[in-house]
Amino acid sequence: MCHAMWARDGRALADFYATALGTAVSQSYPDEHGNEAACAFSVNGAMYLFYTSPSYQAPHWPEDELPFHMDLAFPDVTTAEKRLLEMGATKPGHQPGGEQWTVLLDPSGQPFCIHQTH
Repeated sequence: MCHAMWARDGRALADFYATALGTAVSQSYPDEHGNEAACAFSVNGAMYLFYTSPSYQAPHWPEDELPFHMDLAFPDVTTAEKRLLEMGATKPGHQPGGEQWTVLLDPSGQPFCIHQTH
């Protein structure tokens, strides 16, 4: 399974999610000029791939429909939320999950959800 996301700075976004998931970026892919175009890491058999796209625009959530978003589970969601906010995530006012999950925006402006590990 592979999850792919785009951002203006794919390396920075890859570093954010890798740190959030307790790992590090392990692969880098160059473009035709040798510049880093994508970065990846794997967790529990799933590959997370982050592309750099200078034309990337963050979605206008919740107005824009999201074709994909990250959904991350943590044993202590309160501590995880605090850590993610310190790492550069932000918490929007619109929180449709109630007590079930919390929506955060990653540093590129893309929504992702966090919830308690079951």
